[in-house]
Amino acid sequence: MMLTLLSYQQAKEYYAAGYWQDDTLYSLLVKHAKNKGDSFALRDGTKRISWRSLLRWVDSISEELHQAGLNKGDRVAIWLPSRVEGVATFLACSRNGYVACPSLHQNYTANEIIEFLKRSRAAALVLMPGYGANKDTAQFASEAFQLSDMKLVLSVEPIAVETVKDFPLMNQYKDPSIEARHDPEAIVYLAFTSGTTGTPKGVMHSSNTLLANGRAMVQEWQYPDNTVILSLSPMSHHIGTVGLEQWIVGGYELVLNHLPEKMSIIEWIEHAKATYLMGVPTHAMNILEELAKKNKKTLGDVKIFYMAGVVIPIEVAQAFLDMGITPQNIYGMTENGSHQFTSPGDDAKTIVETCGRAAYGYQTKIVDQNNADIDVGIGEVGEIATKGALLMLGYYNNQVATEDSFNRDGWFLSGDLGTLDENNCLRIVGRKKDLIIRGGHNIHPSHIEELSYRHPAVQKCAAFSVPDTRLGEKVALGIILKEGVATITSEEFLYHLYIAGLSKYDMPEYFGIFNSFPLTASGKILKREIQEQYQSGTIQLTPVRFIEPKK
Repeated sequence: MMLTLLSYQQAKEYYAAGYWQDDTLYSLLVKHAKNKGDSFALRDGTKRISWRSLLRWVDSISEELHQAGLNKGDRVAIWLPSRVEGVATFLACSRNGYVACPSLHQNYTANEIIEFLKRSRAAALVLMPGYGANKDTAQFASEAFQLSDMKLVLSVEPIAVETVKDFPLMNQYKDPSIEARHDPEAIVYLAFTSGTTGTPKGVMHSSNTLLANGRAMVQEWQYPDNTVILSLSPMSHHIGTVGLEQWIVGGYELVLNHLPEKMSIIEWIEHAKATYLMGVPTHAMNILEELAKKNKKTLGDVKIFYMAGVVIPIEVAQAFLDMGITPQNIYGMTENGSHQFTSPGDDAKTIVETCGRAAYGYQTKIVDQNNADIDVGIGEVGEIATKGALLMLGYYNNQVATEDSFNRDGWFLSGDLGTLDENNCLRIVGRKKDLIIRGGHNIHPSHIEELSYRHPAVQKCAAFSVPDTRLGEKVALGIILKEGVATITSEEFLYHLYIAGLSKYDMPEYFGIFNSFPLTASGKILKREIQEQYQSGTIQLTPVRFIEPKK
């Protein structure tokens, strides 16, 4: 039994409004298999599957899990690259009432995965040999099978471990021996957050909370029936899950970022005839860089580019607009999905500068960052607070974290700072914990980063705090230069920031040029690790001082 925030009255209201419906991920698969049959549904670098074949495969996987002794509510961990087996396992969990745990990222070590398996009390594990931060899969698989709750370990490729079974093949159909469990309110998804601060928390979602997000985006954007969604983000990240939600709601084709051999990402996008890309701004920047190298001005059949995770640099969004590709400027979290997004009819200014309005069935407001029970006015900076049908059903086995994430009126507190304008469009200011307080003066790193990206030499950047005895904190700025740029002086860069509009009171006082940044699995820069590296002496930053030019 997984304790949740679900209440009868709330569920009744959501159903009455149409935010929640009598569908599960699996029931929608059944519908599409009936209506779309031989149309392609799912693809990775080695397999392309129709809706009818996918349904038969999912039924076989669900029977394999059932025969291993799994019961309703048992957790199924998925530690895979973005392969079709992971999506099929997720849908099999929906069929039998199990809980899919797909957020086991490639950069985790085997020991870290063992801890996640223990925390979630996983009853089954799906893995691939050689995947992860360390490669001794055989020893890991044996250890995983010995865990007290583990009943089944499946491998998608052959592995010489007696206790590990082969993942069911598509052509080895097994008739399900139990009826599909149809419960849209049951927990179907448990994801451990890949946030940039603290220990990952287990986020619980039902089919209803997930599908409410997918429906809202499909309804607003009205994608054509021949839409091909390609998720650049791994399926272990919630962006991949949002792609899955929209795919299963609309009955499109979902293409995973599992490239065929010797094929670049741009070639894969073009080969798969993707019309809708999903990822983070880092993906967008990488694509722009590759397009420039190839002297290409177009990106296949792509019409829409979903970008979430961090603020989109204005120049990046504008570059895609210039190619005839509409950015979806997205804001959200694992806890509430992609709840804030721009609309297809928005003008360029709205798309480039804001994350649009709240999704159908969701509400967003701004509260005082020091007192979450007080609302702030239009244009005022505060903490982003939300509530509605897309919201998680709590943190797994963590009552304290669940309670601490809400204000007294039940609004979920994001930990992010932002503003709402007169059109209810959201602008992101930055993480509440990232705020730099220099001698009592608040400095928002995201503003410095936005202006830094306007310099043509900058590939990536990160503004963060370093401790200071007298002022408490000072601003440090690290940049990664674009390929072909030899160097740039701190004086030149500070002058760029000044010309771009940065206040002299917000100027960086430490500067460094990096070869790379530590990243989360979803592509977010881990500023706390940069700070730790600086304080331990692993990296060096140069003290700098901006001198305002004489007028």
